[in-house]
Amino acid sequence: MQRIKLVLLFGIMELTLRFDGPSTFTLPRERKPKPRPKKKQTSTPMLAKRYDGNDPTGWWMSEKLDGVRAVWNGSEFISRNGKVFPAPQEMKAAMPVGVKIDGELHGGRGKFQPTAGKVRSGKWDGLTFMAFDIVNSKAFEERQAQLATIKLPSWCSVVEQTECLSTPHLEQYERDLVAAGAEGVMLRKPSSKYVHSRSTSLLKLKRFKTDEAEVIGYQDGEGKHANRVGALIAKFAGETFKIGTGMTDDERETPPAIGSLVTFSFFELTDGGKPRHPVFVGVRDYE
Repeated sequence: MQRIKLVLLFGIMELTLRFDGPSTFTLPRERKPKPRPKKKQTSTPMLAKRYDGNDPTGWWMSEKLDGVRAVWNGSEFISRNGKVFPAPQEMKAAMPVGVKIDGELHGGRGKFQPTAGKVRSGKWDGLTFMAFDIVNSKAFEERQAQLATIKLPSWCSVVEQTECLSTPHLEQYERDLVAAGAEGVMLRKPSSKYVHSRSTSLLKLKRFKTDEAEVIGYQDGEGKHANRVGALIAKFAGETFKIGTGMTDDERETPPAIGSLVTFSFFELTDGGKPRHPVFVGVRDYE
């Protein structure tokens, strides 16, 4: 066997061929091009970390809303996971184009589950789009100034931002909101940039924590809940526990399916790792 090097016309390409006999040439195998690296996805909104007690002076405070997170991308309302929400056409037509607005679809304090149901069904009557940020590369204060100039339809509202003067100011602000039925407080670092990830420039303060758990079974109800579900048996962080409060009568009659993810709130974890005082919030099936 001989090897013959051929230089093609104009020297554009050079190939080395194997000569196996009087009339047989074997071409080398074609090399597949390396895949290009995927572009970083920018659909993820800015997500908060927990407030850890650092000095909040100068930070911007606002109510932590218990609604469904949504980003208006100029043509559609998008969930935090990139899902397009089935918004009514007339509501989309009234929204501004050429700008991305981060906010929350809100049906009122303490009404997360009916809000999620409306968002999922596409029947958005009674919902308000609470706009709290603009998605661009400017500092937070500049984004807020721009947000204030945008003409929004009547079913939208801009979330008020209050500058924090001290730790006691934050504590009083949080007490007043919780007493009014709010979930907690959001804190935004001054002059911070919008990032598409969880950030230390955006913090959340609330007395109860929330997380997701998998439904693995049911406990039968007793007394007024006889003949329907008394509690969900759920699994969280490797631990099995029960969620017995927070469900409506209809949800007890038709509980979340086994294997589904549900959002629940709780005060803290026990020494054994189980959620203390868990309360059902809703089924995580809208994103």
